[in-house]
Amino acid sequence: MAAVNRTSLHPYGVVSGREHTEIEEELHDKANIDYDRVAIIQHPSVPALYEDALVYETGSAITSSGALTAYSGAKTGRSPSDKRIVEDPESKDEIWWGPVNKPMSPEVWRINRERAIDYLNTRNRIYVIDGFAGWDERYRIKVRVVCARAYHALFMRNMLIRPKPEELEHFVPDYTIYNAGSFPANRYTTGMTSSTSVAINFAEKEMVILGTEYAGEMKKGIFTVLFYEMPVKHNVLTLHSSANEGKNGDVTVFFGLSGTGKTTLSADPNRSLIGDDEHCWTDTGVFNIEGGCYAKCVGLSAEKEPDIYNAIRFGSVLENVVFNPETREVDYEDTTLTENTRCAYPIEYIPNVKIPCMSDNHPSNLILLTCDASGILPPVSKLTSETVSYHFISGYTSKMAGTEQGVTEPTATFSACFGQPFLALHPMRYAKMLAEKIKEHNANAWLINTGWTGQSQKSGGKRCPLKYTRAILDAIHSGELANVEYENYPIFNLAIPKSCPNVPEQILNPKTAWKEGEAAYNQQAIALAQKFQENFKKYQDGVTKEVIAAGPQIPVSL
Repeated sequence: MAAVNRTSLHPYGVVSGREHTEIEEELHDKANIDYDRVAIIQHPSVPALYEDALVYETGSAITSSGALTAYSGAKTGRSPSDKRIVEDPESKDEIWWGPVNKPMSPEVWRINRERAIDYLNTRNRIYVIDGFAGWDERYRIKVRVVCARAYHALFMRNMLIRPKPEELEHFVPDYTIYNAGSFPANRYTTGMTSSTSVAINFAEKEMVILGTEYAGEMKKGIFTVLFYEMPVKHNVLTLHSSANEGKNGDVTVFFGLSGTGKTTLSADPNRSLIGDDEHCWTDTGVFNIEGGCYAKCVGLSAEKEPDIYNAIRFGSVLENVVFNPETREVDYEDTTLTENTRCAYPIEYIPNVKIPCMSDNHPSNLILLTCDASGILPPVSKLTSETVSYHFISGYTSKMAGTEQGVTEPTATFSACFGQPFLALHPMRYAKMLAEKIKEHNANAWLINTGWTGQSQKSGGKRCPLKYTRAILDAIHSGELANVEYENYPIFNLAIPKSCPNVPEQILNPKTAWKEGEAAYNQQAIALAQKFQENFKKYQDGVTKEVIAAGPQIPVSL
């Protein structure tokens, strides 16, 4: 369509005689966005987004550190039960259908998409953010975000890789997100179960959000796209992990669900950060998917996590935090709104980040993180090729409060590949790819429990101190931990060290440190082992007998 002159409404005044931009034309043609009614604000600056958020959005303020606060509304965490993927002939046989990926018909997709567009067309202004997902130019995808909230625009400006000015010229997106989260889905539409819908259409290469203003849905939606695109089209392994690199080029990858410590532990002052949450492992090394970090803020302090604490400044977005109305100082201990307080900031706000966020080296160490609220799993275990496969497929952790709607206390859960809510394909596809890469590149693997040890959370125990977890990681990276004496941890078939530099020996073996006696320990350990065994039944046909045997085995005597 040829560009035409018009008089358009602009949020900062009336601009006369302006021609339609490429973005306006594309949104009009592909989504019927009414550019004569709606001001389309393209690639707004950070200060402009601050101004709009402060003027138009309830709950926004500038904190004493310079970060912008935002309130996500009733939903302060992801809604995985409302995630859907549209059935199409090309991807239908690839998708792992079930509780994680519910099918949506093309007809219902069109209804929801139209509902989202209708809502966006009622706004005085909408925002367009363009960016990349993936630092490796061979594999990155172009993403366009169309949203109605300045908070959402700033969030995705931080989380996507920010293009150079010349890269924004004639930017043609591979995937487009239409975020109409302030407007509910029609729960009476066929197949809908609530007023929330987060749907991905691989054929149309679009994502539509209704009924939730939680910004993390956009980030994780793109993650699901990469969980599909990378393995299916490029034979590249997508991982829910953080990663960093040592001075000698050695790469460590940290797997884990939200709340297990991926962001915290990858922000190591002695190592360069590659990324805190989403990565791909290629034939040449690893690359970060994102251009920012999304850190949990509950209990945050300058002493415990200085890099993250200092990254919360102008340009960062603080979600659902409580602050002093006079001083604007944030109280990171206050969980009145949610346990899941968060901050999204550009990755370059971390002082020792590696730009571009990728490495040409394959991982030397794989760290499987779990936050075990039962207190049974040891702080660190060295894994064999069989035990790493078992625990990667299992993906055990205690789901922490606030990361999802309705989760108010730690709950034992098994999340395949440490990222089940985001997987597009069957978990065994990713597990087999990981096993092949570990074997090919001779990587070491470890299981680290950042949760409770020696006593359960319900019994009043305390989490393993962060300083000890960091000391364990230091010993792994220096090679010291590989050279100490190990013993077998019964029931769970894990090799645990008898000593570790700068870590008290009494906490390394939860059985000997158990505060409530041997009988209580055995009862708790057996209960957890049974959960492992029951969960793994669904994967037994796809793994070797050696991998099955590497899991927990309950002695007859107990």
